[in-house]
This record gives sequence, C-alpha cells and structure tokens, in this order.
Amino acid sequence: MQYRHLFFDLDHTLWDFDTNSKEALKDLYDINQLHQKGIEQFDDFFERYSFHNHLLWERYAKGQIKQDELRWKRMYLAMLDFKFADEKLSRSMGVDFLDILPNKNKLFPYTHEILGYLQEKGYILHLITNGFEKVQQHKLAKSNIANYFTEMITSEVSNSLKPNKEIFDYALNKTGANTSNSIMIGDNLDADIQGGINAGLDTVFVNHINAAPHIQPTYTIFHLKELEQIL
Repeated sequence: MQYRHLFFDLDHTLWDFDTNSKEALKDLYDINQLHQKGIEQFDDFFERYSFHNHLLWERYAKGQIKQDELRWKRMYLAMLDFKFADEKLSRSMGVDFLDILPNKNKLFPYTHEILGYLQEKGYILHLITNGFEKVQQHKLAKSNIANYFTEMITSEVSNSLKPNKEIFDYALNKTGANTSNSIMIGDNLDADIQGGINAGLDTVFVNHINAAPHIQPTYTIFHLKELEQIL
C-alpha cells in the first residue's frame, strides 16, 4: 500500500455538520421561544446565525478571538440582526448549543461502510479536526464511529489549527506516521487540502457540494464511496 495512515477531517467530511447544527439550533429556537422575541421564522434566524458563525470561525482560525467569544457571539450577532440584544441569553444559548449539538448523529452517506472497508484493508485511521476536544469526542460516540479511529488530534490538544503545518506535524509525531505513508482527507480546501500540502502530505478533496477548487488536491471525490477507487 502506498499509504498506511489516513487522516480524516470530521465536520462536513464524515459528520454532517450543517444538518446536525440546524437541528440543534432549531431546538434552541424552540426552547427559548425566539419566535416571541421578534424572530418570527427559524429559517431566517438560521441564515443569520450561519453568516456570523462563518465569519467568527475565520477570525478564530486567525487567532483574533477566543473560543468563548466565538461560542456566544454567533448567537448574539444573529439575534441582533432582528433588533434583539440579550448577552445573557446569548451566552446561555452558546453553552446549550454545545450540549445539544454533539448528540445529533447525522453522517454523510456511506460513512460507516467506507470506514469499515478501509479498516478491514489494514489502514490506520485518524482524525485531524479544528473542533473542540470534548464536543468532537461526543460526536464520535453518538454517531457510533469512534471505534474506527486510532487517534484524534484537535486544535485544542495540538495548540494549532488547520491549515497550520504545526497541527499536522503534531499528528504525524503522535501517530508515528510520516509524510510518505500518510494522506489527508477533507472537505475544506483552505484548511484540509492546503494544510495537508503545507505539511507535505498527499490529499483527497471530498467535494460534497461540487465546489470549484481553487487549490489542487492530489485526488478529488464527490462521494465517500469513491475512496474505494483510491485506497
């Protein structure tokens, strides 16, 4: 085998983050009765939340804000767009969201099948994720895929974020892998693919949304089953 160690991203690659986060946010919307606070339609609230969450994650990845600020400000700014400002509620929702979200267990089609296939072929599977340590562990348990992975490297543990080379170096050192026998598999061109390239790894771009690539991966797939053609 050309590759021995397979490093997967989790969110948006295996774990259906968009579906799961929308379900979790809908729970919060109902629990906190936001429809009575001037936010009449959940889909409108979800759109504003998604907008601010994306921008705040970009700032977090650049080291401009801390985790706590990311967690509550995405709620606060989304509500502020509806002229409703409540920092206390925003902080409470930020905590509750991370309690609810990991209990959601929607995966992309063929996730269990491909992980089982790769494991049976003798590959050693790991995760490299920018997500929070406890949250990611809970997601793996609830979606019943933790048993496929030998190591999970998070930004918290490694003190670095994809696409920085340091998180990949940490992962290689922790797993005993090297660049010649490893490959990075993920959906995010800037974090996963450019990060893998920065670290000297071959890469697989999991293009679930048929995006136009602005970075050239080693391989591109549009469905997880296509990994069987590469590995």
